[in-house]
Amino acid sequence: MIGKTYWAAALAALTAAMPAWAQEAPAEEGEIVVTAQRRQENIRDVPLAVSVVGGERVSAIAEGGADILSLAGRVPSLYVESSNGRYAPRFYIRGLGNVDFDFNASQPVSVVLDDVVLENVFLKGFPMFDLDRVEVLKGPQGTLFGRNTPAGVVKLETRRPGRDAEGQMTLTAGELGTMRGELGVTVPASDTLSIRLAGLVNHRDNWVDNAFNPSFARAGKDLGRFDDIAGRIHVAWNPDSPLSVLLTVQGRRLDGTGTLNRANVLTTGSNRLNARYDRDRVFYDGGLNNPQRQGTTSQAIHADYDLGAATLTAIVSAYQGSSAGRGDIDGGVLGTTAGSGFIPFRSETGTLSSDLDQQTYELRLASNGDTRFGYQIGAFYWHERFKLVSGSFDGVGGINPTIISELRQTSDSWSGFGQLRYDLTDRLRVTAGARWTHDLRNLAADRTRGAAFSTTRRVSDGQPSWDVSLLYRADDSVSLFARIARGYRGPSIQGRIATSNIVTTARSETLTSYEAGLKAASADNRFRLDLTGYIYQIDDPQFTAIGGQGNFNQLINARRGIGRGVEVEATANLFRGFQLNGGASYNYTRISDPNLLVAFCGAACTVLDPIVNVGTTRRAAINGNPFPQAPRWQFNVNAAYTHTLAGGDELYAQTDWVGQSRFNLFLYEATEFRVGTNVEGGARIGWRMTNGVDLFAFARNLTDESNVIGAIDFNNLTAFVNEPRVIGAGVGYRF
Repeated sequence: MIGKTYWAAALAALTAAMPAWAQEAPAEEGEIVVTAQRRQENIRDVPLAVSVVGGERVSAIAEGGADILSLAGRVPSLYVESSNGRYAPRFYIRGLGNVDFDFNASQPVSVVLDDVVLENVFLKGFPMFDLDRVEVLKGPQGTLFGRNTPAGVVKLETRRPGRDAEGQMTLTAGELGTMRGELGVTVPASDTLSIRLAGLVNHRDNWVDNAFNPSFARAGKDLGRFDDIAGRIHVAWNPDSPLSVLLTVQGRRLDGTGTLNRANVLTTGSNRLNARYDRDRVFYDGGLNNPQRQGTTSQAIHADYDLGAATLTAIVSAYQGSSAGRGDIDGGVLGTTAGSGFIPFRSETGTLSSDLDQQTYELRLASNGDTRFGYQIGAFYWHERFKLVSGSFDGVGGINPTIISELRQTSDSWSGFGQLRYDLTDRLRVTAGARWTHDLRNLAADRTRGAAFSTTRRVSDGQPSWDVSLLYRADDSVSLFARIARGYRGPSIQGRIATSNIVTTARSETLTSYEAGLKAASADNRFRLDLTGYIYQIDDPQFTAIGGQGNFNQLINARRGIGRGVEVEATANLFRGFQLNGGASYNYTRISDPNLLVAFCGAACTVLDPIVNVGTTRRAAINGNPFPQAPRWQFNVNAAYTHTLAGGDELYAQTDWVGQSRFNLFLYEATEFRVGTNVEGGARIGWRMTNGVDLFAFARNLTDESNVIGAIDFNNLTAFVNEPRVIGAGVGYRF
């Protein structure tokens, strides 16, 4: 693994001395329009911290086959990770998230796709394609976006059909048999009806060898492949009347390899990958090569009726999903082997089947125009039914599970909300909003094979969310804002009973946040600067204690948690054809609970927390620890240079780099499970022709960094790492 200090220095030299690279062509020299307050506004008129990633940039960073995890670090204070392969990402904003790897876990960061909340964790992994932009709304967003948003919202906006025929496509091919095709085409059917067809095909060959060569091994490479196929149809009806309707149908099918756990690639006393680590090899005696499958479908209708002074909006959606998977969780071979070190016992588990049904209903009335007084009021209902059948196996790839457990969870949430804004003067605006949410969740759990066990749990609560903000337009180029907000996450249940009889619940958490900032842009929008400072306190924060005693999770509430930090983003179009932009964040988090104890690693790790004897067990005291998966520092740098030829064709070069400082993987601190500073970058060079054709070469994970992104602690010092380097070429076409 290449030294991180070296690459940080190389990055600094690159951005200072070579103005010829970037992630994104300088196409955003106009105003940036966002919908962070459920209406289209200039980003400088929004009194909260919002970051935007353009759709073309999202596609570029995914060219090597990446998924939604590639958003990690692309804007300040955003981190994304997963231990469930490509279909169950976990999001963190300003250090706050949830490390729970189960599908029924709640998260404090909500993902919203085209105004529809994706609540279940495996819905949040829906592929990114044909996007207009990604908006990251930081801090509590409970007034307008509801439950489970105390940390913020990742808002995905797809391209909608217009009245004109247009489209674009991209096809790339690279190392490891990686291929990615993305398409989006608008087809006007009449003066009032227009259709947008979009699709994605993402493929990689098997490229990792199961060097243990068990009976289920294939000839040649065994693992690493995936086929991820998704499609979307937008149908927009805009008659010459106050009514407009958008119908959306989409689906996804994923078939591939899950997370590759790598046994004992960490050494006691060190957090660096050791000589046992080989990116191209694993040693599995179980797991059937870690297969993973998922399918999701959805239908949504979005209708707006213009009443003149206000618009009435109705949004109804339904999502359906299913999945199955299996894995060698310990990541190695029982006993002591050269390939995987010492494995004290086998662990092979998986999802036999899952079945998800989510429905949302929203009705909203919002005033029209940018008048002195504005408002929106609405009501929202969310329902989810989820069934999960899990199994444990014999550890050597046996067909029939030795243990089967079944969870059935139903969840309902009702809320009413309203927001008012008023211009106190021509330059000073006050905005205030409130929401009341009531949550109900029921869980029934049964172990149907193995030692009999059955239980039920029920949690419910009702809580207010609110926010008050001031926005001051110092002039046409500079805005100042201050905001106080309260967020709420509903009570949760954790019932992973395949390997234990432990079912835990967590009461609601509430968060109060204070933030202030500056948003500035030059008159010609060539230069931009956004600066935000914040501080928050969480009462009864929900945390997940994973591992330690075994392959299961437990919910706990701490007494309090605190966070504070600073975020900065800047863009500079220094001269014609060249753009430099980037951002950085400092996020300090701390658990405050002198009585909070958790189980720590069953493997031979070096615990840095005080250890307390509780009966016959030992626990780590985690008071004062940072939140897990919460980097103290993050940064991103993007640069682009475009040279226009005499005939109008363009030659361009782009690069992008992201990095983060050290952070803990678990609630307790241990030397081995404190991820070191990581830096990762990509590049692209190309020829964009006037006929719409774009020929290019690219590299993702340009320096082939092997960065630990997660670990398993109950059996051995197992870790899993980031995506491999992929170098390739592609062609795009726009019309």
